[in-house]
Amino acid sequence: MFEYIQGEIVELTPANVVLESGNVGYYIHISLYTFTSLKQRTEARLYIQQVIREDAHLLYGFADKKEREMFRMLVTVSGIGVNTARLILSSLTPAEVVQAIVTENVPVLQGIKGIGGKTAQRVIVDLKDKVGKISGEEEFLSLPGNSNVEESLSALVTLGFPKALVKKTIEKIIAGDPGLAVEEIIKEALKIL
Repeated sequence: MFEYIQGEIVELTPANVVLESGNVGYYIHISLYTFTSLKQRTEARLYIQQVIREDAHLLYGFADKKEREMFRMLVTVSGIGVNTARLILSSLTPAEVVQAIVTENVPVLQGIKGIGGKTAQRVIVDLKDKVGKISGEEEFLSLPGNSNVEESLSALVTLGFPKALVKKTIEKIIAGDPGLAVEEIIKEALKIL
């Protein structure tokens, strides 16, 4: 029903936020990942997942659409409810969850409180094919939060280079010097490509 709610942050805790939008305060459950992105801000736009139960109508908010998509996938797994999915996204970033699933890294998922070996394996089996279909999986697996990497990747793909090859090349360049500007990353990548 809701795509997103945008408004002023009235209250913020690691578990929830109250956003005031149109003179209505919305109580929204969030992950630590979203909490981190909201700190030091007075306004926010959260992408919403509404959960309707017999006894409550709950709103879960996410900093970006990719986190919401991962949440939606996690709750489709038998044994993973909304609170466990939120706990997973509080323990790992969406990129780390995707990487754990793609690489079948059971110990990483088991390291999350409340996730046993069977549940971790079920998450991997149920979601391995689905995470590959997420649009922008390359961005999920790239260095999170580095806009220079994303801009460089976009520019080089626009120039006609294959996305997978560009991603690997940029990762090598960034490993040597993570502070490079977009222009420098592109120049180095063009030497290699």
